[in-house]
Amino acid sequence: MIESDPRRGLEYLIDVAAGRKPADLLIRGAQIVNVFTGEIYPADIAILGDRIAGVGAGYAADKVIDAAGQFVCPGFIDAHVHIESSLLSVPEYARVVAARGTTAIVADPHEFANVMGIEGIRFVLRAAKHAPIDVYVMLSSCVPASPFEGAGAELSAVDLLPFLSDPWVRGIAEMMNYPGVVAGDEHVLDKIRIAGDRVIDGHAPGLSGKPLVAYSAAGIGSDHECVSADEAREKLRLGFHVFIREGSQTRNLAALLPAVTPATASQFSFCTDDKTVDDLLAEGHIDYMVRKAIEAGMHPAQAVRLASYNTARYFRLQRTGAIAPGFRADLAIVSDWKSCRVTRCIRNGIVTAENGACLTGPQAPSAGVLLRSTINIQRLDVGKFRIPVNGHAQPRVHVIEAMENRIDTERTIEPTPTRDGAVVADIDRDLLKLASVERHRASDEIGLGLVRGFGLRRGALASSVAHDAHNLIAVGTNDDDILAALVHLVKIRGGLCVVDQGRVIADVPLPIAGLVSDGTAETVAAQHQRLQQAAATLGCKLQQPFMALAFLSLSVIGKLKLTNQGLVDVERFEKIPLFA
Repeated sequence: MIESDPRRGLEYLIDVAAGRKPADLLIRGAQIVNVFTGEIYPADIAILGDRIAGVGAGYAADKVIDAAGQFVCPGFIDAHVHIESSLLSVPEYARVVAARGTTAIVADPHEFANVMGIEGIRFVLRAAKHAPIDVYVMLSSCVPASPFEGAGAELSAVDLLPFLSDPWVRGIAEMMNYPGVVAGDEHVLDKIRIAGDRVIDGHAPGLSGKPLVAYSAAGIGSDHECVSADEAREKLRLGFHVFIREGSQTRNLAALLPAVTPATASQFSFCTDDKTVDDLLAEGHIDYMVRKAIEAGMHPAQAVRLASYNTARYFRLQRTGAIAPGFRADLAIVSDWKSCRVTRCIRNGIVTAENGACLTGPQAPSAGVLLRSTINIQRLDVGKFRIPVNGHAQPRVHVIEAMENRIDTERTIEPTPTRDGAVVADIDRDLLKLASVERHRASDEIGLGLVRGFGLRRGALASSVAHDAHNLIAVGTNDDDILAALVHLVKIRGGLCVVDQGRVIADVPLPIAGLVSDGTAETVAAQHQRLQQAAATLGCKLQQPFMALAFLSLSVIGKLKLTNQGLVDVERFEKIPLFA
């Protein structure tokens, strides 16, 4: 469907394409990236309204952009992203990535949905209406992610079905409950059935053999959890479209590039999944992935194709993701391939960003920001974090092993010291207390355990961002600081904080659903950097401690996790006691 100015219509578009009438905008003198042929060559681009009318020489226009010496790419598209992980509101996130050449994202509002249910999905769709990028939505398929965590909502196929009539909704988001798919769980399959011929995204870390075949047979089309080229190849052979992920905590680009060949390149796309505001501002968005892929030896045209056309084709975004007549005028003008600096971003034929700055100023998160309170807990006291030994003479406990730049975990069984008949942290062995407090229904459910990997020598860290149910989670060297950190989160309606000797030394308030800020990207980034520095002063050795903390309750990835219900053996998909 041609969406150019209806006052001029299709006939006028054809006249411009034929050179009989002037275009609205002409990009002159650039090298264009052709994602169909893999070529890069000089050509002018004539734009009428929101469409590319012509590509070649001899066009005229009312306005001209001189892009001599630069490269024009189709606008970049993020194939899978959780906006909430940036800690930014939807319009503020859009402002940041538009400045880096992104013209569209495919978002899974999974975090908002786990906290707010269908209200959270509506909030994202509403907040995106006037954003400087296109925000497509995939319907969150696993709310809650598993039966072992208490989320703020539970979404069935019936709840999701009405959204499928919205053109901004492209299908069903990552089907994380792959055991349920493979086992033929009726409730899980209902969500696949309602998709009809729409896209269904996958999420199958480490799945292989017959179970992976069954997962594919269910109609699931993509996966963004590959961590090795061999894993990617097995999924490619079954027809999966593989999203190469380069987020803040999980970075798979270098490992997966060997699987990208001339034969397989059309089956890959780029995505960020979870990326913090700090990294978005410092590194970039999809432009960063293009740059890194080129540095690793990928041809620029192929890198651009993974960043644009492949994603548009997979999500069935017609006439999008390429520079060709009749396609949407969504473009990123890049200065050079070494820096991949975006000098201009054009969406729907309108310049939205220049020289790294979005032309749309900071925005309020929209009227929909006035969401109900999402922090609902019973009164906390220090006694609720006590772990009694209960007669164990030499207690041994299951320990979660957190790892740098990983969202999964390892597990060990360790002897643990006790004091006054209760388990305590062992700082010298890096065994710290971990607590998950249910925050949606004031149920007073608190899961307690031990974790290694943070390296804290004193104090505590706490967060209301804890995938996927987003209950409050805290790690610390002592119960008093854990309590102080959690109480502070209640006071600020959700967020992140660092506490030392009962005193809050840094925080990031996240009043929107306890997940994102209502501030600007620059403000939130500065707060987040102070938070990371404060954690380091307590001895924390993880580069992204709050990202690591947020995933310690995700009960569908890793070997051992902690939710408000207690320890979860992820491999066996069952709850287990703390004491071994």
